[in-house]
Amino acid sequence: MKKQITPKEMLYILKKIGFNEDRVKGSHHHYIHPDGRKTTIPIHRNEQLGPGLLLKIIKQDLKISKDEFFKLLKEK
Repeated sequence: MKKQITPKEMLYILKKIGFNEDRVKGSHHHYIHPDGRKTTIPIHRNEQLGPGLLLKIIKQDLKISKDEFFKLLKEK
């Protein structure tokens, strides 16, 4: 399992599952889903999302399983 992904890869998944950009404040991009789910993705140049933040976003914000997330990423 890939432990880190780029913010660009995360944004691809967010758009694929129906999230839309709500606002941007500095390097933090806020996304919202029509069903009310929300998440914030830090986009820093040349940095990846660490494994802890990645798992938090997948489980708590997106409310999908790790397997489902990485399956979507492979379909890219």
